Amino acid sequence: MNDFFQKVNSYIKDAIGASKYLLDGLSVTFDHLRRRPVTVQYPYEKLIPSERYRGRIHYEFDKCIACEVCVRVCPINLPVVDWVMNKETKKKELRNYSIDFGVCIFCGNCVEYCPTNCLSMTEEYELATFDRHNLNFDNVALGRLPTNVTTDPSVKALRELAYLPKGVMDPHEVSQSDPRAGKLPEEVLDWMISKNPEERNQQSSSK
Repeated sequence: MNDFFQKVNSYIKDAIGASKYLLDGLSVTFDHLRRRPVTVQYPYEKLIPSERYRGRIHYEFDKCIACEVCVRVCPINLPVVDWVMNKETKKKELRNYSIDFGVCIFCGNCVEYCPTNCLSMTEEYELATFDRHNLNFDNVALGRLPTNVTTDPSVKALRELAYLPKGVMDPHEVSQSDPRAGKLPEEVLDWMISKNPEERNQQSSSK
């Protein structure tokens, strides 16, 4: 008889524990049901990338000196630099420069170590194509000016969720005057200068 009551007791405890876990899961579900949706209606709406976003690489042919530093610092030796030695001037003559974005990991090493600043990261991320060979950009394609979300009249640009007011998840109808949960990069710089008067004095003296 005692074994029977022990089994009934353990069964009731298991049932109570299972119902508790079920209620915990339902509470999370109902909590999310009360929130407004954060879905971006792409491609008619696009989030503005962060200031240091690493998108498609922009290349300036006139600045390149074919030093191949970008190839040496690349983890996969990706950039292809085609050059020949000019016997008259005894200098390298650049013929072609290409990067395959189907292989690129967008680490930004080539941009950081380029001595002439002919490479730069852009905010362009729409590189999808039906043929992977089309992802191999030559110097003409790399030299094309990048697209900008804020300058496209057919697209509604949305601010990043990190800069929304506290507790707000819908970026569609947020006023610019509302306080933000985080600070923009220029606001962080102003805050650091105001906290450190010595740095502020150094900047004023350098000017």
